[in-house]
Amino acid sequence: MVLVENGRIVDVVPTGTAVNCPVLDVQDRALLPGLIDPHVHINEPGRTEWEGFNTATRAALAGGVTTLVDMPLNSAPVTTSVANLEQKLAATKGQLHTDCGFWGGIVPGNAGAVEGLIARGVLGFKAFLTHSGIDDFPNATEQDLRQVMPILARHGLPLLVHCELTTDDNTWKLGNKRSYQNYLASRPKAWEDEAVALMIQLCEEYNCPTHIVHLSSANSIAPIAAAKAIGLPLTVETGQHYLFFNAEDIRDGQTQFKCAPPIREKANNDQLWEALQTGIIDFVATDHSPAPPDLKQLESGDFTTAWGGIASLQLALPVLWTAAQKRGATLPDLARWLSKNPAKLIGQAHRKGRIAKGYDADFVVLDVEQSFQVTADMIHHKHNVSPYIGQQLRGVVEQTFLKGQLVYHRPTFLQLNQGEIITRI
Repeated sequence: MVLVENGRIVDVVPTGTAVNCPVLDVQDRALLPGLIDPHVHINEPGRTEWEGFNTATRAALAGGVTTLVDMPLNSAPVTTSVANLEQKLAATKGQLHTDCGFWGGIVPGNAGAVEGLIARGVLGFKAFLTHSGIDDFPNATEQDLRQVMPILARHGLPLLVHCELTTDDNTWKLGNKRSYQNYLASRPKAWEDEAVALMIQLCEEYNCPTHIVHLSSANSIAPIAAAKAIGLPLTVETGQHYLFFNAEDIRDGQTQFKCAPPIREKANNDQLWEALQTGIIDFVATDHSPAPPDLKQLESGDFTTAWGGIASLQLALPVLWTAAQKRGATLPDLARWLSKNPAKLIGQAHRKGRIAKGYDADFVVLDVEQSFQVTADMIHHKHNVSPYIGQQLRGVVEQTFLKGQLVYHRPTFLQLNQGEIITRI
């Protein structure tokens, strides 16, 4: 039994213990800590037609996600200064249904803004080593990173990095633009591997907490393991889509699967699973990156011009549980990959990610045996474009609690606007 008072867990006691308070029996369903997704593109302000705080955090509740962290793009303005962060904070008013933190952005020339963003409470910083997809968030160079990593090391804040060092070879665009295999070949593992190697080098040089986002190349697993073995402050995530889908199964023209780095072959993805299960990969995050249907080029199927991003925030839990069960994973594994370890990255391990005394009473009640087919009409994101539509998933989110309050009871949202801004300060 979990005892809750004033939004916190006051104790965890054996079932059947006499208590002088109302009791909610979840019966044979699983009670898990609320999910934490530290890799979400909410896109507000500026691109609210892509997604927004209202739709993103509602969808999160329906998926058992109680805390998320917003990326510094693709909003307009991007979160690269205190003034821009203030605009984003203002945009949350009246439409924040989960707890939410923010990453600052590292772009060329904004090293001077880092201390101010830290003082304002960002949880860390994100940089791209290749074009981000929008021109107002240009990629950082090695020299840019060398300027900011000593600052982050001093404050103990993580640098999150999109690891691809790209070349200018666009010859693949001369071929079949609808071919997924052409798109896959256009972003080879070597781009990731070189970028990961650079970040391991810089991590060791500056002793700066460094986090590799959405790892897709299994070739980088061995050097990451070696870096961790010598005690470097290096962490790694992968995404649900790299663990659920395989390149061999993606047909030409299916641009709903386009993301960067790309979904790779089954043999590669099997190695990602092994690295996750052995702890080399720390956790799984969605990289929820939605866009309007026209930007996904669903009609033309053109991978060269389609927006690269997969919207999956609401489905994070059942997607991973469906795939994990096939590999013998357990509910404690799920809680570690979706709650406990993400809480460490965002500096909230003292209050979130576990069902334990003193922690926030954020819970998800999961029917682990029930399955369902994903349909477009059940999706609460701004747009219902998703590669998961039509998939049979296992694990139904029945209830979501935020700080002890029942905020979602399938299919109804009960209490909205209960979310708070989380900071490092």
